[in-house]
Amino acid sequence: MPSASSPSSPSSASSAGSGSAPPAPPGLWRDADFRRLWCGQTASQLGEHATPVILPLLAVLTLDADAGRLGVLRAVGQAPVLLLSLFVGAWVDRWRTRTTMVLSDLGRALALGAVAVACLVGGLGMPGLLALAVTVGVLSVFFDVAYQASLVRLVEREQLVRGNSALEGSRSAAQIGGPALGGALVSLLSAPVAAASGALFFALSFLSIRRIRRDEPTPAGREEKPARVGRRIHEGLRFVVRDTLLRSVCLASAAFQFSFAAMMTVYLLFLPRELHLSGTVVGLALAATGPGALLGSLLAARLPSRFGHGTVLVGAAALGDGAFLLVAPLDGARAATVPVLLGVGFLFGCGGQLVNVTVMAVRQAATPDGMQGRVAATITCAGMGLTPLGSLTGGFLAGEWGLRTGLLVTSAGMLLSPAVMTLSPLARLGRRLPAPPDGPRAAAHHDAPATPPRRPLDTHPPHRPGRTNPREP
Repeated sequence: MPSASSPSSPSSASSAGSGSAPPAPPGLWRDADFRRLWCGQTASQLGEHATPVILPLLAVLTLDADAGRLGVLRAVGQAPVLLLSLFVGAWVDRWRTRTTMVLSDLGRALALGAVAVACLVGGLGMPGLLALAVTVGVLSVFFDVAYQASLVRLVEREQLVRGNSALEGSRSAAQIGGPALGGALVSLLSAPVAAASGALFFALSFLSIRRIRRDEPTPAGREEKPARVGRRIHEGLRFVVRDTLLRSVCLASAAFQFSFAAMMTVYLLFLPRELHLSGTVVGLALAATGPGALLGSLLAARLPSRFGHGTVLVGAAALGDGAFLLVAPLDGARAATVPVLLGVGFLFGCGGQLVNVTVMAVRQAATPDGMQGRVAATITCAGMGLTPLGSLTGGFLAGEWGLRTGLLVTSAGMLLSPAVMTLSPLARLGRRLPAPPDGPRAAAHHDAPATPPRRPLDTHPPHRPGRTNPREP
């Protein structure tokens, strides 16, 4: 990544010759390219989280879709995450992430714009809407994998946690405001105009990200004959399995996704049937995770550099996931029930987002540039692949043991993820992010041998009392 401190620059060469330290990179918010990435990703996330509300309402209001067709519409929009993540990861590692994000959002803007026009002229049918849902779902997988790999090519290693904090904070805000915005657009305007408004968000993202000026290095091996997709996917899987840190991240993610899917299946039945809560109160309990996630994003910019990445990961996961153990003993007739549910949601959102931001920075720092897409896709696929099994398990436990016992068991299962972290090298991470394996370019090459040994973990914080990192914004 070219910069003022690049070793090839004359000033850098002279600095090196004199023994002085290279100049610190600018703060994140003074970096115009990072601001463009953040603005584009924020607009894209708003569109991505508003679209799953706009499309079903479009089907109901315009096409008079029943529950079965609506379920099919939602399923085909979600399927690309599970089916295509590994392939997309292999593809992204051979292309510049900026190009991938720009083309993805341009495609989503054109698709939503086309469906709005078709709806206005009366030419939209259910097959067309299904095709749109698949198209948007596929392009969303491309954008999400690419933006996770883009930050490590845009900012310095010392800025990864703060950069992820900003990006994940905007994603959390989009998760809160996106669905509400989509519903409001359909209610206040019309379904076709709401679809056109969704296209506008993706167009804004397209315009912002394409203005990033910093040259992004061509991924390793791009200039050579590409290996088969299957082989590249296998390389990504093998790299994650052989790397102790990434393998731990993958196992912790899989444990969380499985247990969370099981717990949520019981939780959504427990609140209305066992506690006799209204739909409004259930919605408030679920929405409480949003403000918690925003706080978690802010804390993630500070806590890891102060207490260590391992301490933050284990502590935040244990606090957020363990909070659900407070739900099973509740009685719907008590006045404290609703405040406790709101508190549980808030703690879960805060701890979960703190883990998300920190573990993403660890994963990005520990992965060579040429493997970023495949590693992100492998971990996503491993986690999301277990959610259907987790949902089935939660339903089985609720049916066999009852809602209260089933919720208690699945809530206890949520502690599997922090337990995996505690027993893994993740718990020993210090205040500095880990380094990629020695010779990252060789490891990222398609004919690379087994992963080289990783540099030792920084298990002891650097002794710099009274000083802050000079590269921090």
